Amino acid sequence: MTKIIAERYHDISCGHRVVGHEHKCKYLHGHNYRFTFTIEGEALDSLGRVIDFGVMKSTLCEWLENHYDHKFLMWADDPYLDTMMQLSEESMVVVPFNPTAENIAKHFLEEVAPQLLEGTGARLIKCRVDETRKCSATAML
Repeated sequence: MTKIIAERYHDISCGHRVVGHEHKCKYLHGHNYRFTFTIEGEALDSLGRVIDFGVMKSTLCEWLENHYDHKFLMWADDPYLDTMMQLSEESMVVVPFNPTAENIAKHFLEEVAPQLLEGTGARLIKCRVDETRKCSATAML
C-alpha cells in the first residue's frame, strides 16, 4: 500500500541558550530556525489531500509565529531565568526542557502538534528543526 505524506516548512527567528553546553551554545544567542513538518493522514480527503496546506499554515505555522517567533526560549531550570525575566519578561518563553534543537522538535511533535491537529484526521509524524543550514535535529514517531 502506498503511503502519502504532506510536508511544509516554516521559518522563524528565535533565541535560546543550552544550559550546561561545553562550548559556545551555553551563551545567549539566536537562530533563523526552519521547522519542517511531515504529516500523514488516515486517508486522502475527497480532493486527494492528506491535509490542506492552508490548515498546516493556520495551525502549526501560526502557533510558531505566536509562541516562538522573535522570542527567547528559556528552560524553567535555567539559573539565568530570573534575571532574563526582569530584563524582558514579554520576550521570554519558559519551556520545560533545555532548548536544544532535539528537545524543541520532540516537544512540538509530542505536545504541541497533537492538540493543534486534533479533529483533522491527520497527525504530525516528523518534525525537523534546522538551527543552521548545516545543523538540524529530527523527532519522529
